[in-house]
Amino acid sequence: MRPDVWPSRSCRSSNDTPAARNRHTYAQNRYEELTGWKAPAAGGPTAKTLTPKQCESDRQARLTISRELGHEREQITAAYCGR
Repeated sequence: MRPDVWPSRSCRSSNDTPAARNRHTYAQNRYEELTGWKAPAAGGPTAKTLTPKQCESDRQARLTISRELGHEREQITAAYCGR
């Protein structure tokens, strides 16, 4: 599932809603799809343990996910995928 448009920010202001949980699940699944390993929040390796090549894959995946979720900042993915 790759939605083109997510609900407006006012509809997803709380992290304890079905929409927020779906965004976390989507981001973590998409991260694994793009990198080949689980997101840190899903039990995957943390940023400190990644090789330089993996760090670049991590950064690119986070930028992609950020755009897909309607953001323009890589940092926002830390809320969804962990660090």
